[in-house]
Amino acid sequence: MKAGMWSLPNLLTLFRIFAVPILVALLWDPEWELGWLLGFGLYCLMGITDYFDGYLARAQGTVSKMGVFLDPIADKIMVAAVILMLVGTRHDAAAISGIHLIPALVILLREITVSGLREFLAGSQISVPVSKLAKWKTTFQLVALGALILAGGLPAQLWINYVGIVSLWIAAALTGITGWDYLRVGIKHMD
Repeated sequence: MKAGMWSLPNLLTLFRIFAVPILVALLWDPEWELGWLLGFGLYCLMGITDYFDGYLARAQGTVSKMGVFLDPIADKIMVAAVILMLVGTRHDAAAISGIHLIPALVILLREITVSGLREFLAGSQISVPVSKLAKWKTTFQLVALGALILAGGLPAQLWINYVGIVSLWIAAALTGITGWDYLRVGIKHMD
């Protein structure tokens, strides 16, 4: 194995992947508020490592094929797991239910579609760069899911849930726009 494969940025990415089952376990019981608070802390740590793995890889010149491959997977696994837990646990303060399932579905469907599109385009050696709007989408998505996890740990603070739900809808709107942008680029390269 190459030494670069075990670089700090790649280890941070692997940490995020291996932390997902721990995060799921912390969110499993809707009545365990401490678990949700610990889950929020872990979620924040995962978000910080997401920033630093990319920053360090670029700063150190250690961008690797493994990192390029694993980083988006780690992000999607984390987002999908949190959405599933917020839908499945039916926590009174943190549940995504009713009409709010729509933005959650939009986010999940876009993640799957863009992943497939990027894989398809990579076969043609076409890169799809991340736009500034996509970065805003990611920011609102991370804020939304983080706020909803925190709402599970602090159920008396209803405003936290509202921040999460509003951010979820904003993220879904941006998700639709950026997803369409990626799809338009991809369609130009399909026969």
